[in-house]
Parts: sequence; C-alpha cells; structure tokens
Amino acid sequence: MTITAFDFERCYRAVSTRDSRFDGQFFTAVRTTGIYCRPSCPAITPKRANVTFLPTAAAAQQAGYRACRRCLPDAAPGSPLWNTRADLAARAMRLIGDGVVERAGVPGLAATLGYSQRQLTRVLTTELGAGPLALARAHRAHTARLLIQTTAMAMSDIAFAAGFASIRQFNDTVREVFAVSPTTMRLEAQRAKTAAPARPAPAGSGSLTLRLPYREPLDRAWLEWFLSAHAVPGMESWENRAYIRNLRTPHGHATARLSFQRDHVRAELSLHDMRDLAPTVTRLRHLLDLDADPVGIDEALGVGSAARGPSRKRLPEHAAEDLPDAGAGSPPESENSPELPPLAGPSFTPGIRVPGCVDAPELLLRTMIGQQISVSAAATHTARLVEALGERVDGPIPLLFPAPGVIAERGAEVLTGPARRIRSIIAAAEALASGELLLHQGRTAADLRRDLLALDGVGPWTADYVTMRLLADPDVLLGTDLVVRRGASLLGIHLTDTARWAPWRSYLSMHLWKAALTSRATASGIPALATTKGSDES
Repeated sequence: MTITAFDFERCYRAVSTRDSRFDGQFFTAVRTTGIYCRPSCPAITPKRANVTFLPTAAAAQQAGYRACRRCLPDAAPGSPLWNTRADLAARAMRLIGDGVVERAGVPGLAATLGYSQRQLTRVLTTELGAGPLALARAHRAHTARLLIQTTAMAMSDIAFAAGFASIRQFNDTVREVFAVSPTTMRLEAQRAKTAAPARPAPAGSGSLTLRLPYREPLDRAWLEWFLSAHAVPGMESWENRAYIRNLRTPHGHATARLSFQRDHVRAELSLHDMRDLAPTVTRLRHLLDLDADPVGIDEALGVGSAARGPSRKRLPEHAAEDLPDAGAGSPPESENSPELPPLAGPSFTPGIRVPGCVDAPELLLRTMIGQQISVSAAATHTARLVEALGERVDGPIPLLFPAPGVIAERGAEVLTGPARRIRSIIAAAEALASGELLLHQGRTAADLRRDLLALDGVGPWTADYVTMRLLADPDVLLGTDLVVRRGASLLGIHLTDTARWAPWRSYLSMHLWKAALTSRATASGIPALATTKGSDES
C-alpha cells in the first residue's frame, strides 16, 4: 500500500470514530499542530483539511511531525500489512523490526533481501514514505521510550541498548520525535497517575515488564492450549496460566514470562544484553500473532460476526496427548465443489491466532523431530535432546534449545526413532549451521518452501507448517494435516475448494484444528484421534 493508495474517507472515518482496530495500520498527521497520532487518539478530531494519513511512524517523522504524547502512536500494535503482504517493503519491515539495520546496517539489510541499497531505499521511500535508515530510527525511538519509562537504566546505557551510535544521536532523536528530553520523559512517566506497567527495574538488571498490546478479540484459550501443549521441559514451562521460555537473541539469550491480560499480554523479560530488547519483543509478538487484524479476518471467514472481546472458552488440559501434528497426502483439487457455508457455531470463536516462532532453526528442527508422532511424544523427544545438548543458562528455566551446529555434530548420539528421520534432522542442522539453508522473515514464501522441500525428509506438510509459522503467512492451508481434515469432516467443509477463504486459510486451518481437538475431548462415543501422524514424510 503506497501513501497515495490510502482511502482518505475510510481513514478519516476511523479517526472520527476512534476505531482502535486501525491503530498501527496508518498514522494521522495534523498539519496545524505538527503532531502525528494513532487513529484512536482521544484528542478532538482534527478538521479534514488539516490532516494527512501516512503508512508508518517513520514517514511522519520524516515529514517533520512529532509523536503525540497523549496516545503514544509508537505503542500501538504493529501493522498487519507486513504479514499479509509479501512484497519487498513488507519483508524489509519484518527484518527492520528484528534489528537487522542495528546489527548489519543498511548494506546488510539489502544483502539479506537480495537488492542493492539504492533499489531498497527507493522502494521503501515510495511505498512507506521513508528509507531504511529512517524506519530503523523510528524503531530505535520506540525502544528508547520503553527503556526510559520502564527502567532505571542510565541514559547512556539506554542510548546504546536502543541501537543509537552516540548519546548525542539518542538525545536529538528523542527530542525530535517526542518533543521532550529523555530526562523530562522519565520524570513525566514517574509522575503519571494512570495505571502503569510494572515498577521500573533496577539499573543494569536487564529485567523489565512490558505490556504487549493486541487488537481484540483474542482467542486466549487457543493460544494457551498451543503454548502449554507444545512446551518442552527444560527450555519452556506452563504454570499458573503463564508461559515461560528461554530464547536465543542476537547478543546472547533472554527469558520471557508471558501471561494474558484483558487487553494486553504481560511480558516479564530478563535479558542477557539490553540491546536485544527490540528484537525480543518483536519475536514474542510474532510468536503470539499479536499484530493480526482479527476483526477483518473473522469478517472474511464469517466467524462469530457479532462477537467481541477475548474468548475465554478453555480447551481441556490433557487433550494434547492424542493430537497429531501432520496428515496424509492431499486429496485432488476440485473446481466444482458446492458453495460452502460461512464458518459459524460453537467450534469457532472470534480472534483465533496463528502461532509464530521465536527461533527459525528451532522451529524447523522441532517440527522434523515431531513428524509422525503425537505432540506429547514430540515434547518428550525434544526434551531429551535439550537436556543432553542444550546450553545451560541462569534463570528459572535452565536450558536453551541446542544450536544447529551442536545438533549436527552430536545429535546422532541423542536422537531416537527411525534412522532415516535422524539422518534428515542431522542433515537439516548441518545445512543451517553452514548457512546453506537460510531461515529468516525476509524470505518469500515460495523461495522458502522450495528450499525446505529440497531437504531430505521434508515433505509438503512440514514445508507448509514452517512457512506459515516463520513468515506469519496468512494463507497456508494445512490440507494434509490429519487434525485439520478431521475438523473439516466434522463440519462438512470441503478442503478441495477453499479459494473463497483466501487469503486467510492459515486461520481457517487453526479453526479446523481447534474444532477437531474440542470434538475429540468433549464428544462422547467418538473414537480417539490417532496418536501418530499419518504423514507421507517419513
């Protein structure tokens, strides 16, 4: 979506009604005040003649606007466009959010995407109103504000943790974007009488608590089930309705404790290096699919159109033990299937999310370990690998998932199961360790899927599942998954004709998965689902 492609009337209507659904999807710049806001800003709606709409905060800053200190536009959920779009601009935004510019500069970003710096800058400026440096600068400003307002870190430490090259650059950026000095911003935060996040962490502790906003509704029960069912002892845990895990970060590691609240996810972070705050937050948001537009998705799928607010329908605690992860071969395509009814009924709740990942190599290797066995069995096999080869760290969770190089070297000593699967996992780990296989969010779905299918032991289901979760691709139908097919059968949905639900078939897959699980656990007299996968990828 280019700047000129914005529908002025639609945007102005969203601003007039303070529709929070559009927060993060565009920004309102007010010429008479020189301020830019989120659409739901509680301030008086500006006159039509005085506003312009911009696709990114960086575009607003580039045009000379400063952030509204009342609505904090940088604190809005991220734009869902970066997931629904697969073009260069969207892929660049994913990598910028992960801190690639801070670590490798614009040359590194361009090389990762396969373009020249000049081409990349031209495309981003045309599409998003700002070049890669300005977009990264806006991201640094947001990180700086978080650290200023939620920690007691020294300003000099914040400057470098946020990715600034100098303290002067940090001071100038904060003043330019927020119209106050860093010291004043901290004092204002301390004086604020409104409900604040957790108390500031001590200076240098590397610990802080953040609120991760999301667009309602949110099917909380689905995410809670997914996280708890797939938790691997030693590196993850689920206790007291909270998910705790270790994750690798660009400069070390971090521990995150996530719990779902009424209008946000509470994230308690402990970082080995505070420079990893921004990429850690980005990866956690990706894991929970917090930047999705659930109302738009539900409307397209016809799911619970009248429902609002987070879902509290809980899935059974132990249903995961018999839930397979993959399915048999795909049925033939049909062009003449009968028209399908909209999704409705008790099995479908508004706000379902497609879980992402925090570590791409981990996602692929864990998926391969879990081929043709149940979720609980996969967790057991993975826990054995983590216990033997994982890196030990301080904190409530003792281990990190092993690095690909370690698995490539010693995985054969620990992994059990069919010899061919073990060889396939070792080969994939070797490809990741050597750089022969690149897994990152800047890749196109087609290229990523092609490279995954080139691996021995990786078939269509694994390639689709990894692509869906790594890239947050909204339109992957897991049509070969046994559980998805079971859900479709229960609801009379023909998986041979799903074009009407594009581009949201990843979410359709989650609805069908949940429907099968719920039916399996609650309906009497229905045989248990198979405890092994019926995949042809063995």
